[in-house]
Amino acid sequence: MQLWLCPLVAFLLGSIPFGLLIAKARGIDIRQHGSGNIGATNVLRVLGKKYGIPCLLLDVLKGLVPTLVAVNLIRFAGQPDGMGITALMKWAYVFPADQQFTAQLLQVVSGLCAILGHNYSPWVGFKGGKGISTSAGVVAALMPAVIVLLVCAWLVLFLTTRYVSVASISVVVMLPLLTLSGSWHHGRLQDGTWNKPLFGLAVAIAVLGIWKHRANIQRLIAGTENRFDKKPKT
Repeated sequence: MQLWLCPLVAFLLGSIPFGLLIAKARGIDIRQHGSGNIGATNVLRVLGKKYGIPCLLLDVLKGLVPTLVAVNLIRFAGQPDGMGITALMKWAYVFPADQQFTAQLLQVVSGLCAILGHNYSPWVGFKGGKGISTSAGVVAALMPAVIVLLVCAWLVLFLTTRYVSVASISVVVMLPLLTLSGSWHHGRLQDGTWNKPLFGLAVAIAVLGIWKHRANIQRLIAGTENRFDKKPKT
């Protein structure tokens, strides 16, 4: 059952438009303000840190939680228990070791479904945010070391450019490269045991991230992209 339930629940959880709900609780339709996006960045711009930061955390969790559940409920013989949760693993469907690819594919598909749910939520006409926060949650569940590097890179790029879009686009482009680098570092690329579905997910996140930021890219080229300035302009 978990083989189809995990991706379905991931999509439904990912589709919860927390940004829209948080803003509506304040009597604001976030789609009519700022960039019109329902993601945490626009909530932060319009409503401030008090509402933007909780929105960010919720968007991260809706990627992290269903992916962690999938990693624990869909497993293969010999899979490391690094992100294992004992209470969940006892209910796991365990594939034989020679079906490692299938198990890994189902795990990453669950993560991808959470991102797609956020980006194309059925509750808001199959529209949504840009998926960066939710993608971060998915990556944190699958590659905890990589997410630390990406968060550090995002902060450096944001603090030096003051553009959320520049930082976000840059880190999604870095993700496939870091995924391959990690496989090489652990010797799995060389012996052919590397996680191919995980690399496919990294590429998908990069493509989705760039696609969802296409309007930002156009504004960056035109010099009209909004910045998070340290002080309001006078």
